[in-house]
Amino acid sequence: MSLPALQRIVKFLQGLYIDLRSRPLDLLKRRVARSAFWFLLFCLGLLLIVSSNRTIAATDLNQAFQTALEDAQQQYGFPGATAAYVLPDGTMGVAATGVADTEVGTPMIEQSRMLAASIGKTFVGATAIALAQEGRLDLDAPISEWLSERPWFSRLPNHNDITLRQLLNHSSGLPDHVHLDSFVSAVSRRWQEPGNPFPPESLIEFVLDLPPLFEAGKGWAYTDTGYIVAGLAMEAATGRCYYEEIQNRFLKPLGLTLTSPSNSRYLPGLVAGYMAANNPFGFPHKTTSANGRMAWHPGFEWTGGGLVSNSRDLARWGAALFGGQAMSGEYLDNLLNAVSVSPDNEDIQYGSGVGIYRTSPFGPVYGHGGWIPGYSSSLRYYPDYEVAIAFQINTDIGIVDDTTPIVKDLEKRLAEVVLSIDLPAKNPMETD
Repeated sequence: MSLPALQRIVKFLQGLYIDLRSRPLDLLKRRVARSAFWFLLFCLGLLLIVSSNRTIAATDLNQAFQTALEDAQQQYGFPGATAAYVLPDGTMGVAATGVADTEVGTPMIEQSRMLAASIGKTFVGATAIALAQEGRLDLDAPISEWLSERPWFSRLPNHNDITLRQLLNHSSGLPDHVHLDSFVSAVSRRWQEPGNPFPPESLIEFVLDLPPLFEAGKGWAYTDTGYIVAGLAMEAATGRCYYEEIQNRFLKPLGLTLTSPSNSRYLPGLVAGYMAANNPFGFPHKTTSANGRMAWHPGFEWTGGGLVSNSRDLARWGAALFGGQAMSGEYLDNLLNAVSVSPDNEDIQYGSGVGIYRTSPFGPVYGHGGWIPGYSSSLRYYPDYEVAIAFQINTDIGIVDDTTPIVKDLEKRLAEVVLSIDLPAKNPMETD
C-alpha cells in the first residue's frame, strides 16, 4: 500500500472518530468505538513505519546497484550499460551508466535498447513448451514430422533422429553455422547488401552434408543452427510466424514494451554498439550509422536470438519465466528438463533455452547470456531468492574473446548487492 493511500485512510478514521463523538451513543458503545479507532490507528502507524523503512531500503538498494554498475564501467572502460533487478514482491530497480554513443556523447538512459542476442533463446524455449502444453506439437517427436518435405531435410546431419527437445537443449549433434569458416566468409562478403542477406533456410545450408558432431542425444554442443531449425519446425506446426507467437504470448501480456524483433536495420531506441576493428565478419567498428540505422542487418540471427530489448524488460521476463508466471500451467519442470554440457560436470546443464548452474555462491542460477557483434547481455535468476537481474553493455570488446572477465564479474557484483538485502516476501496474490 502506498504512503498517500495510508494517509487517506488515517484521515478517514479521524473523521469517523469525530462523527462518532458527535452521535448520541451510550457510554459502552462510545468506548468500544473509541477503542476500535485507536487500535486501527495504531496498526496503521506500524504499517506506515514499515512502509517508510521499506522505501528507505529500496532507495539504498537502488543507489548501491547504480554504484556497482558505475564502478564496473570505470574499471573496465566499456562505453555504457544498463542494468535492472526484480525482487520477489515485484519491486524493480533500474540503473544506467556511461554513453550510448561515444562520438556524439549521448548518455545511456534506463530505456536504452540493445540487441539481446542469445537471451532470445529463452523465448524460443518458452514458445515450444507453450505449444506442447496446447497439444500443437510434441517436444520428443522427431522433427521430420514437420520438416521432412523441405528439399534440404535429407542433407541435414542426424535428420532422421533429431527431436525438437534435442534442438532446444543442444544435444542434436548439429554443427553451429556461426563458427564455420564458410559462414564467416559469406557474411564478410555480403553484409553490405540491402535487406537481410541470410534468411533462415539459407543459414541451414552452411551445415548441409557435414558429418554430425555426435549421434542425436549422445552429447552436447551449442548450436545456433539447431535453434533456426527449431523455429522452422514451430512455424510449420502452427502455420504462424514465430515473432507473432512471442508478441501475442509474452511481449504484450507481460508488458515488455521495450522488446521487439530485431528484423530491420532501423530499430527505434537502439544505442550504438562497438566491436573490435579486426572482427572476423569485417563489420565496421560501430554498429550504427549517423542516421541511427544499423550498418548490417541483424535479421540473420532470427530464432538464434533475434530481439532488441532493454535490461528492465529482460529482468521482468526472467522473473516471470523462471518464477512460473509467464504462462498458464505447471511448465517449469519441462523448461528445466536439462542435459549436462559435459559428461564430467553435472553442475552446468542446459534445458529448453535456459542455462542452469546447479551450484554457485548464491545457490542455483537459471538464465542465459547474449553476444552479438557490438553488444553483450546477461539474464540471471536466483530461485533461492526469487530475484532476477539483467544487464546490457554496448560493446563486445574484451568479452567475445574472453580477454577480460567483464560479464562474470558484473554478474557477481550486482548479485552481491541485490541478494545481500533483507528481501521482501513474494506478494501472496501472485502465488498459485
